[in-house]
Amino acid sequence: MRSVPDGLDTSKPNVARIYDYLLGGKDNFATDRAAAERMMSLAAPVQQSAIENRRFLRRAVRFVAGEGGIDQFLDIGVGLPTQGAVHEVAHEVNPRARVAYVDYDPVVVLHANALLAERDLSVVAQADVRRPAELLADPVIRKHIDFEKPVAVMLVAVLHFVPDVEDPARIVAAFRDAMAPGSYLVLSHVSNDNLADMSVAAEVKKLYANSSQPMTARSAERIRTFFDGFELLAPGVVPTVDWRPVLGERSAKIVAYGMAGVGRKP
Repeated sequence: MRSVPDGLDTSKPNVARIYDYLLGGKDNFATDRAAAERMMSLAAPVQQSAIENRRFLRRAVRFVAGEGGIDQFLDIGVGLPTQGAVHEVAHEVNPRARVAYVDYDPVVVLHANALLAERDLSVVAQADVRRPAELLADPVIRKHIDFEKPVAVMLVAVLHFVPDVEDPARIVAAFRDAMAPGSYLVLSHVSNDNLADMSVAAEVKKLYANSSQPMTARSAERIRTFFDGFELLAPGVVPTVDWRPVLGERSAKIVAYGMAGVGRKP
């Protein structure tokens, strides 16, 4: 039987651990698995959507590190470590790429620290995306990331956990203003445009409301506004499966609840 670390509350589903379970990970508990299984029973594509979101992240990192020439990454809301983390994918293109991982969850930070083998190239900081000024001023991040040079800011499957009252557009703008010209924004977000049955969407939202972090799905049009001030690269804000798919990944049968895009700061 798996032991539970001291101080860890497993009575409430945790969004990072739900995502870990959907991706086939092992860092989750009964409450997380029950919530994930309930979501999948309501909407079968939930698990595939999580997988497609991860595939988008990998494709975007390869593009930004390769064609984009970026050698430093700020991955915000990293979640629990899994195969194909940003530093692993970036190092396939540039073995000296630097990555700063950020999450507000101390358990996630603990796991991420355990994952890192090359500590001169990757660091982990505990900070909250909802407080961008504090995050950007964090000494661990400032020591590792040079904001005078282009950087890729990763906001992958994180802003739908930021409610409207926190003004997610303001948050993105704060990061944009701190980024040097030539930097990239990599973003994905659950969209209610892709939720055909709104009664199902309401049930899934209710499940997240009882988890560690409620979820707010937004329209594709609203998600595009997060790229204000960036040059939105082709094909624009599209379902995750449609952002520059590679041979063998794309299937006409795939339904994805996430929208994704990559923008470049001019």
